[in-house]
Amino acid sequence: MQFAILGSGSKGNATVVCSGQSRVLVDCGFSVKETEARLARVGLTPADIDGVLVTHEHSDHASGVVRLSRRFGLAVYATYGTASAAGLGELAHLHLISPHQRFDVGDLEVQPYPVPHDAREPVQFVVAHGGQRIGILSDAGAVTAHMQDVLSGCDALLLECNHCPEMLANGPYPAALKNRVASRLGHLSNEQSAALLGQLDRSRLQHLAVTHLSEKNNCPDRATQALVGVLGEHPQWLAVAGQDDGLGWRQLEL
Repeated sequence: MQFAILGSGSKGNATVVCSGQSRVLVDCGFSVKETEARLARVGLTPADIDGVLVTHEHSDHASGVVRLSRRFGLAVYATYGTASAAGLGELAHLHLISPHQRFDVGDLEVQPYPVPHDAREPVQFVVAHGGQRIGILSDAGAVTAHMQDVLSGCDALLLECNHCPEMLANGPYPAALKNRVASRLGHLSNEQSAALLGQLDRSRLQHLAVTHLSEKNNCPDRATQALVGVLGEHPQWLAVAGQDDGLGWRQLEL
């Protein structure tokens, strides 16, 4: 299995996961033109994508989904709540999914799981093939026991480290937005993500990508330092996905 992050942050998110001839795009928070350019950067075109998995309706994750699907005839997978809130109902290739039921896209097995976030029916995904699992977690304000269960034993983990509480408290956001980000339905802090990582079975972990880093309320050093405190070292396979450059292909070894 492989994954590449096309961009991660409040200005747009998209990730490609593939194995063999099957490829899914997780979220599309960019315009069609920008998505095409970012796909080209990792050697792909929209025609190479077998389906788009949508985590929730917020624009940085879903703004490009409708136009991308219509232009290229791509299948879209979303919960009923997300589809309703994001205006996906008129798509010809929409597949409504349960937050708890596995489904297949080509050779890839997809496990959705619900998360606490201020959206209609948000989910995140674990994508698997051949016994390998890539866990994706962005846009959650708290960690549940179910989230821990689903993400344990992954071979790769794309983990939100949205904000540093100190930087958020002293930063430029208005009070209402600060409260929203730090709430149970907001975003995970570095410390919350590190605590989650510490609770997981990491015996198979080959790649750890820091995602959804706030440009104003966090910095890569603070995020990675929090995770290194759990790992006990800074492994080569710990990387930070940027808003502009994302993260290039990462290959899982058997």
